[in-house]
Amino acid sequence: MKRLFCLAAIAVVLLGHSFTAQAAGVEFAVGQTSGSTQTYRLGLQWDWDKSWWQTDVGRVTGYWSGAYTYWNGDKTVSNHSLSFSPVFVYEFSGQTVKPYLEAGIGVAVFAHDEVDDRRLGEAFQFEDRLGFGLRFAGGHEIGIRATHYSNAHINVTNDGIESYTLHYTMPL
Repeated sequence: MKRLFCLAAIAVVLLGHSFTAQAAGVEFAVGQTSGSTQTYRLGLQWDWDKSWWQTDVGRVTGYWSGAYTYWNGDKTVSNHSLSFSPVFVYEFSGQTVKPYLEAGIGVAVFAHDEVDDRRLGEAFQFEDRLGFGLRFAGGHEIGIRATHYSNAHINVTNDGIESYTLHYTMPL
């Protein structure tokens, strides 16, 4: 499993190098699980360049999110994960600051099936996220996000885990 994860990480780095020219932003996030594990996330975002239900109040838009997360366990072994998710965003209208709400469901692959003394059951997990934040003129963004990982009972063992993060996105 470690070899497969390392190969996937190398592939993401190589592909990411060619995709960064098309990416809309780089995301940096730091957070913690409900236990004692710290999370550090580095990701890329690709805007959909589409909007729906645009009114004077706001609009629905979205982006693709691809990320690497390092799970630094205080009492348990550290872990790594790769994730990919479509994310829908409701962006409120504004001139220099635009508040937003986001939600997405994607997939993730973990190096180990244990985090925070929780047994995930397998490396493959679904990644569900809810968040809110502020977008500033120029494309900078800061926000708070709750992310839940679970295998949706594909495996009998399915403890799942949540990560609560503060994130900053820098436009490219």
